Amino acid sequence: MRVVRVFVAGGTGVLGRRLVPQLVARGHQVTATTHDEAELDLLDRLGADALVMDGLDAMSVGEAVAEAWPDVIAHQMTPRSPAPGDRTGLRHLDHWSALTIRLLTEGTDHLLAAAEATGVAHVVAQSYACWNGVREGGWVKSESDPLDLHEGTTAHEAALAIRYVEDTVVRAGGAALRYGALYGPGASDDQVELIRQRKLPLVGNGAGHSSWVHLDDAAHATVLAVEQKARGVFNIVDDEPAPAREWLPHLAACVGAKPPMRVPTWVARMLAGDATAIKMTEGRGFSNVKAKWELSWELRYPSWRQGFEEGLA
Repeated sequence: MRVVRVFVAGGTGVLGRRLVPQLVARGHQVTATTHDEAELDLLDRLGADALVMDGLDAMSVGEAVAEAWPDVIAHQMTPRSPAPGDRTGLRHLDHWSALTIRLLTEGTDHLLAAAEATGVAHVVAQSYACWNGVREGGWVKSESDPLDLHEGTTAHEAALAIRYVEDTVVRAGGAALRYGALYGPGASDDQVELIRQRKLPLVGNGAGHSSWVHLDDAAHATVLAVEQKARGVFNIVDDEPAPAREWLPHLAACVGAKPPMRVPTWVARMLAGDATAIKMTEGRGFSNVKAKWELSWELRYPSWRQGFEEGLA
């Protein structure tokens, strides 16, 4: 296998921390970035050459990529998660996702410009596929199905940003990896805390589907996309998209919490906003057939059922 020089933008993010050591373990030369100088030692320990970079500053991005001179750029830039108290629902999604939206749009533009300036031919970028499939037809969507733009809800601007990063990166000949709901150490801690406090209720009939993926499985799929110079859109999710009425009680049981409370849909809309009600009652999950076939991706946790039991800690 040819050694690849990989530039991981956002190496100290929740997925970047799992991606960097997997790339290093397979013999690749990794340069990883953080916006916080205090985290340079962490990247050193993970085996990467560490750089400080501001993903929203074109000059900072250009200089970092030029210094690394990579073969591939992996776009994993995400902001810090909001406090658990801010995540009781999606009512204020437009507020706490504002930085994420900028990283998906401006940050993507800066990375692609830097790639062009330095001759980097391949970019792999993060996207999202959890509950946001178009709300018509079946409960499980493939890459050929459109994403729901959630017009009129607080999720609309984020949905537009997701579409932007996919269109832009794929047009440049790269790959957009639609990660499902990430879980595992550091990824699901805030959600688990809400469940323990019984602040994450089951809404309405709980028929809305979600797709999940463990951090390590998502990182492994990203490594394969980097190595194979994958192109196009891929759903990086586990084998079992499931309704909220199944996964939420199971997750509660796995973390030793009481069963979730139930609230009517109209109450959820009033208290937590339309996006929360849609997710819990109308959300569509995703199929991973393409990723498994084209990337030869094998999952450590094929189902959230096993993953919640074994992979949260």
